[in-house]
Amino acid sequence: MTATQLAAKWNDHGAAAAGVLVIADAATAPTAAEAVAAAHGRLLARVGWDEARARFDQQGTVAIVLAEAAGVDDALLDPVLPLLDRLARNNDIRIVAAFDPNQIDVIAGVLTAPGVDLLCAPTQADRVVALCLAGCRHDDSVQDVVRENEATRLRRFHEEVARIAETLARLTRDGAAPQIEQGFGPGVEEPTMAYRATPADLGRVEFAARDIRQAIRARRLRDQHFGAGLFEDPAWDMLLDLFAAELERAQVSVSSLCIAAAVAPTTALRWIARMTEAGLFERRPDPFDRRRAFMGLSRRASTGMRAYFAMLRAAGMAIA
Repeated sequence: MTATQLAAKWNDHGAAAAGVLVIADAATAPTAAEAVAAAHGRLLARVGWDEARARFDQQGTVAIVLAEAAGVDDALLDPVLPLLDRLARNNDIRIVAAFDPNQIDVIAGVLTAPGVDLLCAPTQADRVVALCLAGCRHDDSVQDVVRENEATRLRRFHEEVARIAETLARLTRDGAAPQIEQGFGPGVEEPTMAYRATPADLGRVEFAARDIRQAIRARRLRDQHFGAGLFEDPAWDMLLDLFAAELERAQVSVSSLCIAAAVAPTTALRWIARMTEAGLFERRPDPFDRRRAFMGLSRRASTGMRAYFAMLRAAGMAIA
């Protein structure tokens, strides 16, 4: 399914009636307007970042805001970004924000509402798809048609994060004393090994950040031999990075966590949002810069990671 076909589907469902407000400077305004047109959207107005605050007072029929922040000075972004976040939270307005990689911390530190789609260094097709999805609001019939493109990937994100959250939750539940069990189930099977760690056990297990970092390096070595893209596992890569940082008592910025995810920045940002919504990651404001935020493991995720690695150690298995 191409961006053009998705745009046609958006139009078929009547979502094109939703008005789009474009916030962009003179250099990026034409690109933004072309994206709205390609998505069969209804362009309400194009305003500069210095005009945006006044426009919000007259938002009226605005359903989607396409904010082109690439190359825009922080001084212009600072007063507008919090307003965009509030619009997404309180007014059911969808925000599509496009920006450069060096703006990840500034943008992602403020735009954290569920109705925000963050696009880092996007192509025009990325813009069109994001606008269509914002208009369709993830309609089930649209997902059926889109198949393997963006809408399906977003659904899979939710499913994968839910699975990870349930696994970590299971590891943190109270269980029996730690033990290794070997035996055979019904029929002829391989011996099974089980380990359940209690909070008391975790206090006796020492974890070294260098072991986690070594596992991360080993995971990256696979890409050198088999090419990038075959072993993408951003959720686990980010969990490992945040766990290592916790052991090191280090702070991790959003941009640093995107690098640790080893996927495209836009994909990493979506995973960060889903993992945060699932209660696995926490945003921690930078006390010295209100525009930035650091990422960390939630208490539940931290306990789950410690239980998991205690299980590996008891079973004599390596971190993978």
